[in-house]
Amino acid sequence: MKKFIHLPLVFAFFAMLINTSCTPSEEKLRQKADKIHRQVLTLDSHTDTPLRMMRTDFDISQHHDPRERGGKMDFPRMEGGSLDAAFFAVFLGQGAMNPEAYEGAKRRAIEIFDMLHEAFEKHPEMAELALTPEDAYRLKEEGKRAIYIGLENAYPLGDDLSMVEEFYNLGARYITLSHTRNNQVCDSSTDNAGPLHNGLSDFGREVVREMNHLGMMIDVSHISDKAFYDVLETTKAPIIASHSNARAICDSPRNLDDDMLLALAENGGVIQLCILSSYVKDMPPYPERDSAFADLRLRYNNFENLSDEDLDEVRRQWDELNQKFPAPLATVSDLVDHVDYIVNLIGIDYVGIGTDFDGGGALEDCYDVTEMGNITLELVRRGYSKKDIEKIWAGNFMRVFRENERIAGKR
Repeated sequence: MKKFIHLPLVFAFFAMLINTSCTPSEEKLRQKADKIHRQVLTLDSHTDTPLRMMRTDFDISQHHDPRERGGKMDFPRMEGGSLDAAFFAVFLGQGAMNPEAYEGAKRRAIEIFDMLHEAFEKHPEMAELALTPEDAYRLKEEGKRAIYIGLENAYPLGDDLSMVEEFYNLGARYITLSHTRNNQVCDSSTDNAGPLHNGLSDFGREVVREMNHLGMMIDVSHISDKAFYDVLETTKAPIIASHSNARAICDSPRNLDDDMLLALAENGGVIQLCILSSYVKDMPPYPERDSAFADLRLRYNNFENLSDEDLDEVRRQWDELNQKFPAPLATVSDLVDHVDYIVNLIGIDYVGIGTDFDGGGALEDCYDVTEMGNITLELVRRGYSKKDIEKIWAGNFMRVFRENERIAGKR
């Protein structure tokens, strides 16, 4: 009697063999990565989560859905994703440079600081305001999140140098010197009007020196190339780029080119890699999305000088547009290409992670804070050791933080 071979069963059998042979290896890799991710101190050096906290319908102590207007981060999801520490940015967009506008920006910034302090005081069992590098390590041992504060955009300083110390006393441990447009301190990397100061202004140099004196880290993300080099000429302490990438991989003015990376390493600073996809990888054009967001900006005065009600409406429409025209996203693998490039260029001691969550940061496989372990997994896949990963996740940044503290008080 002729025997028939049941081909689907044969294919299923071989598929089972393949899966059986691959699964233990992959599972072992994941277990190793998960163990490392939970053991090392993990720090995200830049998030815009305070923008989310300013909404009346958002409670930082509750678990939210990132795909249902829930933002990228809250205390429960930080715990779930084993993110131990994060810098929350007190962000203000650029406005007019005159006394009245400066006063309004200062007042608004202080309101955001106060809101953050109230949130920490309300949930002391979940998180605390962190002020020193050691705070993060202590709070990790206590099972709490360590929340640091950075001031994104020096605009609220106005022309008053004493505001640097006032913001420091409110908890700020770095200042991002500019944002998307030139301010009174320095030129931005993305201001279409061109340079205003040709780098740092005279006041900007005073700000850098005062930050050195206080032990406050200088953040060069967003600033122009000339301003970057002016900072290096002025500072006595190592600098940070809290959320920037390698320009050789993704040609954006927001990223650092090879010469800048070499200069940053010579300074002893650190570049914290951003997961905002358009800074990670050259993304395909999406004219419908670009046009929709440009129209929103036009209708709301480029989001400047808005009332709280208008801000709430802008945020609502922004979320709707993101759902209607979802942005194409890069991957964790694309991000770690930047790690590889920078490590090969300047070494393992000068790179970290600063996601820009809630400010546009997202990857396909790191969409919110619960998926940050995927970065560690990719690093393990590429052969990075636990010691390397510890440096990338917090060690390099904390070295810079400590050196700024050590230099504090010296003129």
